[in-house]
Amino acid sequence: MTAEPASPGTRPGRTPRLPRTARRFQLLGAAREVFVAQGYHAAAMDEIAERAGVSKPVLYQHFPGKLELYLALLDEHTTQLVTSVQEALASTTDNHARIARSVRAYFDFVNDPSGAHQLVLESDLRSVPAVRQRIETAFAQCVRSIAATIVADTGLTQDEADLLAVGLVGLAETASRWWLVRGGTVAKERAIESMVELAWRGIGGYPRTDPPDSRPAHEEPRSDR
Repeated sequence: MTAEPASPGTRPGRTPRLPRTARRFQLLGAAREVFVAQGYHAAAMDEIAERAGVSKPVLYQHFPGKLELYLALLDEHTTQLVTSVQEALASTTDNHARIARSVRAYFDFVNDPSGAHQLVLESDLRSVPAVRQRIETAFAQCVRSIAATIVADTGLTQDEADLLAVGLVGLAETASRWWLVRGGTVAKERAIESMVELAWRGIGGYPRTDPPDSRPAHEEPRSDR
C-alpha cells in the first residue's frame, strides 16, 4: 500500500508555514478524514480547514472548492488501488499467486484504517460525471491489466478475457467490502484464501498456452497453471 497523508488531527491555533507540497499533503489528510466520516455532502470546507489547522483562505489557495479537493483524493486513492493490482500481476509468473495477490490488493485496500476505500468503492457522489469517470476508469484499468495476463497465458479472445477479468475484479471488490462490513468475522487470511480458491477452480480450468520453445523437448505440456 502507498503511504497515506498523515492524520493532522484537530489542534488549537494555526500550523506553521509549510512548503506547498507538504501543505497540500496535510490538507488532503484532513479532507480525507472529514469526507470518510461525513460523506461528501455533509462535509464542510470550514471543518476541513479547522481539522488541518489552517484558515479557509489557505485551503482555497490549494483547492478552488470542495469538489476539487474530493477529486484530488479520488485521484490519489484510485491510483493506489490500480497500482497495487498491477504490481500483484507483475510480481510473479505463477497464476495462482497472481490471483491471490490481486485479491489481497482489494482486501488490503478496504482494510486500511484511513477508510479511503469509501471514496473509491462507496462514493456518495457517483452522479457527478468527474467522479464517476475516475471510479469507472480505475475499475477498467484493473480489468485491462488482468485481462492482458489472461490473454497472454490462455490464448482466449480479448472479449472472453475481459469478461473473466470483470468477474475476478467484481469478486475481489464485493467480497472484500462484504468482509469489512461484517466486521472481519472470518479471519482476513482465510477470507482471501477462500476467494482465491473460488476464483482459481474456475479460471484454473482454462488451458495455459506456453510460448513456443518455452519447454524442453522432453517435457510434457502442463495440465494446470
